[in-house]
Amino acid sequence: MKKSTMGSVFQGMGKSLVMIAGLVMVLTACQTKAQGQVPDEVKASFESKYPGENDPDWKKDSNGNYESKFKKDGKHYRADFSPNGDWIETEQSIDKDDLPKIVRDLIKEQFDDYEIVEIEKVDHHSKGVFYDVEFKRDGEKKDIEFTADGRRLN
Repeated sequence: MKKSTMGSVFQGMGKSLVMIAGLVMVLTACQTKAQGQVPDEVKASFESKYPGENDPDWKKDSNGNYESKFKKDGKHYRADFSPNGDWIETEQSIDKDDLPKIVRDLIKEQFDDYEIVEIEKVDHHSKGVFYDVEFKRDGEKKDIEFTADGRRLN
């Protein structure tokens, strides 16, 4: 009796492994297909803005825009493009020490009791370059955008 029970266990494990392998293959194929579905206009706009960067990772965001993740000069970037290829913005995660001194001073003065979750340097098609600082206090998050001269955009 025990022999047939052990055989059933191994048979069940084999089926599970086959199902897991199948799922991995489907997910990999979907990711490859999604990258292949990036419109030519978006790819051309990316190549024009970032010549020589020919291997970005693409994903479609919740707004229907295309986000590319790539590395340039050892730094990681994310660039967003509309479905028709218009560049929207490029973001780069940075450290607090990389912020302009005036922005660091404002943070200490106005947000000293907040935790900094993330800091990004953003180059936006209409706002220009600014710094997006995500703060958290008591479980609540807020994003504040600062210009290099310390002006708040939001």
